Amino acid sequence: MLNVKKSYYYFILISSFFIFSCQPKADGNGTIDKEESFVKDNKLENQNKPSNKIDNPFTSSTFDFKNFNYLPSSTTGAVYKRNTYTFSYDEKHEQSEWVAYELKKEDTKYKNYDRPYFIQDPIVKTKSADWRNFKNTDYDKGHLLPAADRRKTYKDYEETFFTSNISPQKSEFNAGLWNRLEQKVRYWAGKYDGLYVVTGGVLAPNLKTIGYEKVSVPKYFYKVLMTTDGSKMIGFLMPHQDSNKPLYEFVTSVDKIEELTGIDFFENLPDDIENKLENNSSYKGWSFN
Repeated sequence: MLNVKKSYYYFILISSFFIFSCQPKADGNGTIDKEESFVKDNKLENQNKPSNKIDNPFTSSTFDFKNFNYLPSSTTGAVYKRNTYTFSYDEKHEQSEWVAYELKKEDTKYKNYDRPYFIQDPIVKTKSADWRNFKNTDYDKGHLLPAADRRKTYKDYEETFFTSNISPQKSEFNAGLWNRLEQKVRYWAGKYDGLYVVTGGVLAPNLKTIGYEKVSVPKYFYKVLMTTDGSKMIGFLMPHQDSNKPLYEFVTSVDKIEELTGIDFFENLPDDIENKLENNSSYKGWSFN
């Protein structure tokens, strides 16, 4: 019995000490230090708060990819914004040097809209090319931002039919290799929960032209993609001809496309992230199945 009593008293003593030590501290007047208690509670609360910033695997810092300005540089200074995309118009070549937009899965759900006619873009100060330049030529009015990437509403769909959003493309290229890439981009937008897309023709000097306004015919077309979480980037550079080759054979570094176009893609990324993503020419991590 004595041993049991001793054990009981030891238990009471240890329990009292533990309870006392867990209480908030008091100052000399017996008042609880509310500031210290608040700081501890606030730290725990902040640890559980979701953040819009994403830890990028290429850097130890955090960057808010969801809200950053993903637009590339413009070599012409003629940048225009529409409801769901932005473009940089090159009057010399009578087409956009790039069209940039964010692509989400909900943008691509199939809807059987009536196909509108192409019209000149009224917001382009120098006037975009007349669609009649394409008449009696061997070239399609090839979308840069595909109409199928803007199916969320008819207004979004209709807005892709301005001539500021087209470039002369051979029919077999437009319906073949280029179309295969457009379909894959839509697939990735769903698989990777959103993409930033920049696309256009490589507008080099001394290109062939069509029509009375001398619309340039690019020898190469490109697409630059980055997931909206900033985890990966990929570039495609395609000769203006159809091909049965797999899409991954046209993958190149974004740095290479920058050299050809003079455009700085995703120029608002921190340098450490931009350099590592744009220097990469590997297609690993992108599903080509």
